[in-house]
Amino acid sequence: MFYWFLKWVAIGPLLRVVFRPQTFGADNVPPEGPAILASNHLSYADWLFMPLTLPRRVTFVAKAEYFTGTGLKGWLQKTFFSGSGQVPIDRTSGDAAAGALASAKRVLGEGGLFGIYPEGTRSHDGRLYRGKTGVARLALETGVPVVPVAVVGTDVVAPPGKKFGSFTRPIVRFGRPLDFSRYEGLENDRYILRSVTDEIMYEIMRLSEQEYVDMYATRAKDLAKEQAKDLAKEQARARAEEKAAEDSRRQAS
Repeated sequence: MFYWFLKWVAIGPLLRVVFRPQTFGADNVPPEGPAILASNHLSYADWLFMPLTLPRRVTFVAKAEYFTGTGLKGWLQKTFFSGSGQVPIDRTSGDAAAGALASAKRVLGEGGLFGIYPEGTRSHDGRLYRGKTGVARLALETGVPVVPVAVVGTDVVAPPGKKFGSFTRPIVRFGRPLDFSRYEGLENDRYILRSVTDEIMYEIMRLSEQEYVDMYATRAKDLAKEQAKDLAKEQARARAEEKAAEDSRRQAS
């Protein structure tokens, strides 16, 4: 009940009035029954705008720490994330990926919509990165359809590394449901898992019109950090050399 209050009475109308998000293909999402919504991930605001465009609740997984805090802050945090469609990752297996899969299966088993970001993390530069095969495993093990989703413009509203950005009208596009029943029983075949994941990512790329990079986003972020460090070192060395040259010229004069 709090979820509906949060979505329609509190945050929902405010986001609609201020940002006026545009929606295309919402009728591709089943009006009832389980489905996986596989989306690109540009900003922490994605999970606010995408569910806002649908009449049904969309559930995502979140860190368990958001649900176990104490005191007033802990209660507010738990209430917010629970009410906005988040569920804690089930880590009873000791594996975060397996825990997320277990949580997703529970949501889908109850006939719900489960939202997932196959890239595993936000894109740091606006490009679309290689999808992890968890989405394929989930689709094959549950037999539910996958609806590809593209969210555009949220990285302008809330850029990576910043809490606030600038104004734009976010766009949410829902593609036609993808049926992978032809691969039933092959959920442990890594080549099939990769093929299914790539098919999903292709549809997301087509909807989002992002440049695709055949590299995991986490690896790309690490490389970007390494390049930034190398650049900072090179700039510091150039400044030191320039200063040394200036000192030498002063001494000579």
